[in-house]
Amino acid sequence: MTSAVVRAFRERVPPLTAIPLPRAVDRRLMDQRWPVRELATPPPGSGLSPIVGDAGAPIVGHAIESMRFGLDFALHRFEKYGPVSWMGAFGQRIVVLAGPDATQTALVNKDKAFSQEGWQFFIERFFHRGLMLLDFEEHHLHRRIMQEAFTRDKLAGYMRQAAPVLRSGVAAWAGAERPRLYWLLKRLTLDVASRVFMDMPPGADADAINQAFVGTVRAATALVRVPVPGGRWAAGLHGRRVLERYFAEKLPSKRRSEGADLFSALCHARGDDGAEFTDDDVVNHMIFLMMAAHDTATITSSAVAYHLAKHSSWQERAREESLALGDELPDLEALAKLTTLDLVIKEALRLTAPVPSLPRKTVKDTEVLGHYIPAGTMCSVSPNTNHYSPDHWTNPRAFDPERFAEGRREDKSHRFAWMPFGGGAHKCIGMHFGINEVKLLMHEMLRTYRWSVPEGYRIKWDYVSLPVPVDGLTVRLQRLR
Repeated sequence: MTSAVVRAFRERVPPLTAIPLPRAVDRRLMDQRWPVRELATPPPGSGLSPIVGDAGAPIVGHAIESMRFGLDFALHRFEKYGPVSWMGAFGQRIVVLAGPDATQTALVNKDKAFSQEGWQFFIERFFHRGLMLLDFEEHHLHRRIMQEAFTRDKLAGYMRQAAPVLRSGVAAWAGAERPRLYWLLKRLTLDVASRVFMDMPPGADADAINQAFVGTVRAATALVRVPVPGGRWAAGLHGRRVLERYFAEKLPSKRRSEGADLFSALCHARGDDGAEFTDDDVVNHMIFLMMAAHDTATITSSAVAYHLAKHSSWQERAREESLALGDELPDLEALAKLTTLDLVIKEALRLTAPVPSLPRKTVKDTEVLGHYIPAGTMCSVSPNTNHYSPDHWTNPRAFDPERFAEGRREDKSHRFAWMPFGGGAHKCIGMHFGINEVKLLMHEMLRTYRWSVPEGYRIKWDYVSLPVPVDGLTVRLQRLR
């Protein structure tokens, strides 16, 4: 693999072997050499090239390395095989599409060869018929109806509901000098989702819902995919049943009301042609949206908080803008003035994509960058690799929010150079809600506390499901007033 883009990675991105690995077993995992093979023989006369890769260990393939090393494993595979390769994982042969050009082919999906069945393999049992799992015309119909719940007026209303929850929640941390910040943020983002999405106050119900969501999310990457008692798969199935019962019980009252929460909005949403969601549709979409909203907001706010802890000058710069807003709860117009937070949030999303892999499955023979992919093939688009491409980002491992400022805009180097919210027809419908929620949360932290991490501390992310800080992100928290 000697293409220019691969050579660029070798020259400008530190190789995985340069990153200290804590244990001998980690070194052995990454240094293990497996036989390189072709995925499938291209049709005669097609002019296409075969995809090469390796299966890894029997049955589990490279699932363990992928979950343990995350970003570094993705970059390691790209360096070794280039933008189109295959690997074994979860008992499957999975084609990995890495880099902006390969990503564009799959997500623009002009010939409708790539379906959401890839997601279905991982999360269908737990997030049945959520928006992200629907395909083509059906997806377009559901998205068109759901868009009524994400208009700017609706978004402004959601932020008005979120603001007091975040202010009181952040203030309640005052007694915690060295908290594990990730878990505080997760509790708080769930409280926001419960209030904004369901009009549900914090309490025992919210705790049970949170536990159910944790079970369903972690089950997606279970290596043992049968309901063994005590296993992740069984916990995920139990979590799904809890969520279904909860939303089904609440649905009739939401149908009757005209509340400002998302649950009510979905119950009353209508497409241009008058189409509406069935009860089952509403339950399925609520389960998926609640998961997507609070998990990705937790990951993003954790990443932003980490980088602000590491880079005190950026924290002070952002704090100055937040304090300038005064003591009023900010609305969308006020949040738009927090330009430093805009830059930091975008850079944090680049460095830690909340969803590091976007599964797809081919429904017919197709090709990507001249490589043959047969029908029925599992594929995975890799945002992490795009976000660290030295052909599109200056010094990609460095924290440099100014790369998003006018005059540089490195994110404009390619349509898919920066894609924390996916792309194409399935680009995240709630991305504006998510960014404004994180901005509102960080605003409250900045006006209330100063926080730091020890010199030399480097966050380590656990990729067993979505990224989670291994140590929970312990910070030193100092109240300002």
